[in-house]
Amino acid sequence: MQQRRVPGGVFEVGEEPDPRFSLANERTFLAWIRTALALMAAGVAIEAVELDIEPHLRATASVILVLSGIGSALLAWFGWAGSERAMRAGQPLPSSMFKPLLAGAVALAGLLLGLGALIS
Repeated sequence: MQQRRVPGGVFEVGEEPDPRFSLANERTFLAWIRTALALMAAGVAIEAVELDIEPHLRATASVILVLSGIGSALLAWFGWAGSERAMRAGQPLPSSMFKPLLAGAVALAGLLLGLGALIS
């Protein structure tokens, strides 16, 4: 008897890929989860530590980083599932517009913090 694998929407598609590819996909998922945790921790730390940065800009940068972390966690899940489905179906791996948005959000948070430090 074969055990049911979850999520079915991923594992019920196509054929089982080479385990090395699935494991690499899982490592990428975990890297995105670490990135999400780091972004959320940075956002919380910016507000928790008494920094001499203009408060509104500091708070905005903090929120941007926390939201980026939440987005990264979602990207991790949907990216893993999309890549796993594509490998199982023998299709090209999907791309994501979230990565450039994430880079822009982190850059914006850094810009706000830098500007906030200058005008404080």
